[in-house]
Amino acid sequence: MSGRIRRFFRDRKEDVQDYTGGSGIIGKFVLAVLVVYLLVAVVLGFYWSDEPETFSVRENTRAVANAMGREPVTGFATTSTLIRIAETLLDKPGGYLTNDIFPPGLWLDNIPSWEYGALVQVRDLARAMRRDIARSQSQSAEDPDLVVAEPQFNFDSNSWAIPSTESEYRRGIAALKRYLDRLSSNGQDSAQFFARADNLSNWLADLETRLGSLSRNLGESVGKASISDAVVDVDADQGLKEIPDGEEVKTPWTQVDNVFYEARGSAWALLHIFRAIEVDFRKVLQDKNAMASVKQIIIELEATQDPMWSPVILNGSGFGILANHSLTMAAYLSRANSAISDMRDLLSRG
Repeated sequence: MSGRIRRFFRDRKEDVQDYTGGSGIIGKFVLAVLVVYLLVAVVLGFYWSDEPETFSVRENTRAVANAMGREPVTGFATTSTLIRIAETLLDKPGGYLTNDIFPPGLWLDNIPSWEYGALVQVRDLARAMRRDIARSQSQSAEDPDLVVAEPQFNFDSNSWAIPSTESEYRRGIAALKRYLDRLSSNGQDSAQFFARADNLSNWLADLETRLGSLSRNLGESVGKASISDAVVDVDADQGLKEIPDGEEVKTPWTQVDNVFYEARGSAWALLHIFRAIEVDFRKVLQDKNAMASVKQIIIELEATQDPMWSPVILNGSGFGILANHSLTMAAYLSRANSAISDMRDLLSRG
């Protein structure tokens, strides 16, 4: 009996050794797969972090027109450019990253911030086209395809399933393509694009506030005193009293690069939009002597897309030893915004 007991425990010991040995092999295999996955994710992360290159608006317009077998008409450049910008958000290396829930997209924050900056400009232009540019007057009916496209681009930018952000944005792109097809046709239900000074001025007014907000956020990278925007009544007898400079407002160091890339993505989209406006609104720009303002805006926006030679966004003080990339970007956007203000003034004149 005792021999049987000894053999039983000896057999169980061998079984345990075989099991642990097998588990060790499985564990090593899982670890190796995990290491390879992380290495691939890191390499992909670097590749996906490259910003999309700028493209020629005129060449893109001609290519789209040739593919459709149509002649470019007024509004063709702006609409095809808007489509190209939206498609770039979805089709660039790595695709649309903002809603990614797995590495390496989950680890990246610069390109998602870039995507949001460009997306805001897509939304604003789609709204302007639906509200003003595609309508002859305030009582005119809205274009049916722009009615679909505009809200699609305002869908939640972080949704990853049921429905996904990409699927909703592609519906918006498809609606813009239908509008472009009708715009370049001569049928009874052909679309309209009114390249008038008032339509352009309305969009520029919204853009001024966008760029003003971006410039302020960029300027807060170094920290500065900020006075509340609320109007405060001051009694006459307090005129000689010292007024506090306000509380210091500074962008957290973890958000400096996000603010920078949001502005860079916004400027990338605007650069192409203004190049398209230069084509479609040429007549009104020449009549209002505003062509120089457009060219100045394009020059400033081109400067915002200069290559980044630093691996990180430096946040030196305004007059410190290290560079401050945010202040440099803010300077370009502020000059572009000033030219936009001049352009609006020219467009408003008779």
